[in-house]
Amino acid sequence: MATAPSAAFFDLDRTLIPGSSTFSFALAAWRHGLIPTAVLAGDVSRAAAFRLFGATDDRSETIRDRILDAVRGQSQASLIALNDELIPELVSQVRPESQELLSMHQTAGRDCWIVSASPVELVAPLATALSFDGGIGTQAELVDERYTGELDGPFVYGQGKALAVATLANERGYDLERSYAYSDSVSDLPMLELVGHPVAVNPDAALHAIARKRGWPVVIFAERRKKVVRTTTALTTASAIASVTYTLGRRHGRIREQLTRRRRIPWR
Repeated sequence: MATAPSAAFFDLDRTLIPGSSTFSFALAAWRHGLIPTAVLAGDVSRAAAFRLFGATDDRSETIRDRILDAVRGQSQASLIALNDELIPELVSQVRPESQELLSMHQTAGRDCWIVSASPVELVAPLATALSFDGGIGTQAELVDERYTGELDGPFVYGQGKALAVATLANERGYDLERSYAYSDSVSDLPMLELVGHPVAVNPDAALHAIARKRGWPVVIFAERRKKVVRTTTALTTASAIASVTYTLGRRHGRIREQLTRRRRIPWR
């Protein structure tokens, strides 16, 4: 009997990249005159807080509503056109450790997906640029190819993200017990609980506590000091993933420190 395929699901913000893709999206839209300065100004402080402390339900829903309102009446083509400058910018932000994990899962024959609350117009082409099998993002409603300011389907956040993964797994026949998920936020706990191999990446305090209690691998990327937190209850396969991630993190950390010394500038 053939074994069902497995997959690896990656959160985007603070997991694949260190900051907020939604803010990068808003900044590109502002540059092209699609959103007013007042809207962008409000998002600057939120993006800074997100980078430092992670997501909260209230903050995520506020950003969702602000983006939906900002694009109301805009054509889909005008937002897709932003990707010419936005996608290369986001690709350059992808953590090298995450890229290595992607390659490792692909070598193992697993499909890899980005699953994010960010607009699907951003997530899908970014997934293509990074050689993922696909990207799932939040879809805004369109009428006559213009945004109405409403959602077309669930907000891909929290339970909505788990629903998106479960739906995709059903369509593709993925064995979720043999699949992996990576995230930084406790808001993604429903997605992490859906798979057999959850991994907390740069976790917020709440997810870090849950991961340690349950024996999930905890990995810290893009820091001068690389570390992996594992408990004795961690699954063997998940522990192996954590060990490889730790090795990658240390290797890239050494490279970054060498470059920093040569350039005499702080690494960010």
